Amino acid sequence: MSRASRIAFGVAAAIVVVSGSYAFASSQGTASKTLGGNSATVPRCDTDGIGIVHNLSGSNVASVAISGISSACANGTLNVNVNNGTANSSGSGTVPAGGGSMTVTLAAAVAAKDGMETDVAISGP
Repeated sequence: MSRASRIAFGVAAAIVVVSGSYAFASSQGTASKTLGGNSATVPRCDTDGIGIVHNLSGSNVASVAISGISSACANGTLNVNVNNGTANSSGSGTVPAGGGSMTVTLAAAVAAKDGMETDVAISGP
């Protein structure tokens, strides 16, 4: 194969590759000029924070006591997730009418460890 033939073959191959990627890109919609992300203000029923205490059964966290819940959160759902880096468990309950305190039992006890993460979220009311 001569040098000119190899160059022509290489150019033809490059055109095929480029036109194929152009064809795939042309199928993307262009009507919307957004990525689909957005932001919204989420109202809070409790703005001054809450207290969290892990209740142990032996060396495992079996439940979590939450205190200082605002009465504005009444009848909302309180979700708790405990993660020790190896295992995690969660539980939920309904916030009492006057707010205050409540204990959420985890689905399965999690070994207590340093650096354990506990997430609490109230959705609703």
